[in-house]
Amino acid sequence: MQIHSSIPDLRATLKTCDRIVFVPTMGNLHEGHISLMTQARQHGDTVVASLFVNRLQFGPNEDFDKYPRTFEADCEQLQGAGVNVLFAPTEQDLYPEAQQYQVDPPDIQNQLEGEFRPGHFRGVATVVLKLFNIVQPQVAIFGKKDYQQLMVLRNMTRQLALPIEIVGGETVRAEDGLALSSRNGYLTPAERAEAPRLYRVLCDIRDAIRDGDRDFVKLEQAAVVQLDTHGWRTDYVAVRQQSDLQLPLAGKQSLVVLAASRLGIPRLIDNIEI
Repeated sequence: MQIHSSIPDLRATLKTCDRIVFVPTMGNLHEGHISLMTQARQHGDTVVASLFVNRLQFGPNEDFDKYPRTFEADCEQLQGAGVNVLFAPTEQDLYPEAQQYQVDPPDIQNQLEGEFRPGHFRGVATVVLKLFNIVQPQVAIFGKKDYQQLMVLRNMTRQLALPIEIVGGETVRAEDGLALSSRNGYLTPAERAEAPRLYRVLCDIRDAIRDGDRDFVKLEQAAVVQLDTHGWRTDYVAVRQQSDLQLPLAGKQSLVVLAASRLGIPRLIDNIEI
């Protein structure tokens, strides 16, 4: 696996590579990330991963400096997953001057996750567009666990006519259903035993909708009550359209149920498609 921090060096390496599949990450990798690397192999010839903790997507109450940096362990996992090229820029490499030009997504950036993380999706969209311009992949893969991020980036790619196919990687779960996340490491043993409830309440909503229940607000409220009764502090449970995360319209359509809730210190997010 080749490792580059310099943009010119990376471009020189990729210049002769065939169909490039790109998987951007912020590091601190787990099995969910590695599953995206494995999936990437099915979509092209050269798998490129990136490790970069992006300051632009951290809010004022989110500690950028405390985000775990596990570079050596990450490299070992990426090597084992068959990644061909790793782009690991420093802030000076990627932002040699203040990033005054930024991508401003539509109003969905201020809903759901965006309501609780102001400016987050502006920072995500800006760094991803910049990485796309640097790597110039034919395919890019993002995990479905960050569903709103996937939707924002897929729609950005389409509306800006970027020649990149966006692929959503399925969420990897523990045997009890908990979505794998770096945040799970902050759970106490008791909280870890409780954590799968988040996925179970999403499954209950999915099953109710499949059985014909269209009172989405009532289903959302019942889920919040169930979580908070068991010690969670829930930000939202929401039934939305898959395509744009707007409120569901009348008639048959593809839906997704999304949730974010705090259990102890970590704030866990999850979703399930219908």
